[in-house]
Amino acid sequence: MRPPVSRHRPSDEGPSGPLPRYSADLTPPWKKSRPVPEVPADPGLVVEEETTGFCGAVIRCEAGTVTLEDRFGKHRVFPLQPRGFLLEGRVVTLVRPTQKAPARPSRTASGSVAVPGARARVARAGRIYVEGRHDAELVEKVWGDDLRIEGVVVEYLEGVDDLPSIVEGFSPGPDARLGVLVDHLVPGSKEWRIAESVTSEHALVVGHPFIDVWEAVKPASLGIGAWPRVPRGQDWKTGVCRALGWPENTGAAWQRILAAVRSYKDLEPELLGRVEQLIDFVTAPSD
Repeated sequence: MRPPVSRHRPSDEGPSGPLPRYSADLTPPWKKSRPVPEVPADPGLVVEEETTGFCGAVIRCEAGTVTLEDRFGKHRVFPLQPRGFLLEGRVVTLVRPTQKAPARPSRTASGSVAVPGARARVARAGRIYVEGRHDAELVEKVWGDDLRIEGVVVEYLEGVDDLPSIVEGFSPGPDARLGVLVDHLVPGSKEWRIAESVTSEHALVVGHPFIDVWEAVKPASLGIGAWPRVPRGQDWKTGVCRALGWPENTGAAWQRILAAVRSYKDLEPELLGRVEQLIDFVTAPSD
């Protein structure tokens, strides 16, 4: 005899096979809240405030509020609250943008590898002397980071007429070398004869061929075609200002020139090589 046939199927089977399994959550899908994305309120982001319908670009985001500007220039301030804005038709929550740390330069203005967080070294006994304040400010702007790490101090002399006695008074030695940068150091010039009179093996006098350190800045960096020629007998800096149509204020003119210098790329090679030579000389280990 055949075994009796059950009239009841297992609870998980239907006429065509297994029944689908249902979640214990019987909430209709249309009633379930979808996750709302958080969007940084970056300047320029265009959103619509959900309650008022005000549409505008983010111009400011502060603690707890965001300011929008519409196409007519009208400003409105709204609280940063969940599900408060529409972005391209989607409900979003605006949040304050993450503050990004400024990128650290990988190179100094002189082109050397930057050392973030490096402390200035205790000043060496050695020094670098330059002719004037403008020379010192230019060297500081381009080589300042390098000089602080090496512990090299730059001082200015207000001219080199008394250079031999200045060198003698400094008493350079193996552990206290002296480097001197001279303007207009060309054969036969007064500066050339003065430099030749310095004979200490622990002092190095080098220079560039320019009348003044102003000329060591590339004309293109200042937006001029070339440095003007100033007739002999005129004050050179005043003549430059006059020829370029600048106010005859040499202090203001220098600030304008210095502001145009961002790195070594704005300087002529004749100056770059001499400053690097002096830094190497002063920082060389004693024998």
